[in-house]
Amino acid sequence: MKATRWANGPKNPLIILAVISIMCWIPNSFSREDVQSFSIENAMNTEDAKSKLEGVKFAFGTTSIGKVSQRYGEFQTNKKTNAFGKSDERACNWAFLSAMISLHDRAITEGGNAVINIRSNYKNNKTSSETTFQCGAGNVVAGVALIGVVVKID
Repeated sequence: MKATRWANGPKNPLIILAVISIMCWIPNSFSREDVQSFSIENAMNTEDAKSKLEGVKFAFGTTSIGKVSQRYGEFQTNKKTNAFGKSDERACNWAFLSAMISLHDRAITEGGNAVINIRSNYKNNKTSSETTFQCGAGNVVAGVALIGVVVKID
């Protein structure tokens, strides 16, 4: 049987060094996860948000939007999106819209017409704000987690 070129290992130690370097670099290139705050107003004022969130009112933080006549419960959503090649803001706004659509659909399913006390819950770290939401943005994935109370308002 004829021995192959690699039977005794590579002849050039630079090849070994290059392979090891690449193997060490790859996991680090995908591991970024920055938790950032982004504008709720900017995300809610897109054409997609306006068209997909019709029929339900939303209140972030402690903002009041009317008298609550019935509560249906508190619900959570956790949405991720592909962030590859996108700015953090663009990816996070898309994940935010997905999370808001989930709350919108839950409100309709439960019989409500509003979601109040909406707050961020990224990695179980609850933060409440009337103006910003939290997003975990990485090189490949961005995610937004929200909690809100589905209600019927008069």
